[in-house]
Amino acid sequence: MPTCEDTSIIYPLLADIFYPITEQGAYGNVKKQWILDRTVAIALNPAGRKYAQQVQTNPSITLDNTLVGRTKSDILSSTWDSLNAVTNVIIANVRDAHGNIIYNESSGIRVGKSTIFEISTFTPIVGPFGSVDYYKIVVARSDNQAADI
Repeated sequence: MPTCEDTSIIYPLLADIFYPITEQGAYGNVKKQWILDRTVAIALNPAGRKYAQQVQTNPSITLDNTLVGRTKSDILSSTWDSLNAVTNVIIANVRDAHGNIIYNESSGIRVGKSTIFEISTFTPIVGPFGSVDYYKIVVARSDNQAADI
């Protein structure tokens, strides 16, 4: 049974953290089977223009799919003591303290299911007494919403 942290004023949301079991086929193709590791308390908000990933010369309609926030847990370390690259961690099922999914897909293969996020940046923030206070996180909606989680 995965562990679950408690929400608080600073960390009002819950999110599920997944790590892959990776298999490589005979022709070099890589297949990832995503396994739920735990549920963490997290704070996420829209990142805004500061975190825009592309500079464009023409005006266009875009969907801001980048979120910035913090977590009190090191989500790069799994509960079975393995350290993972940011490319081997996904976040899904972001919900409020009452269990309501906040980010969900309105079309495509995951219509009606929670949005899958990939980690763009994960940085420990050290406080004045020399220990990690929290971890700053920037996540973006994954282009691959077909992952089986």
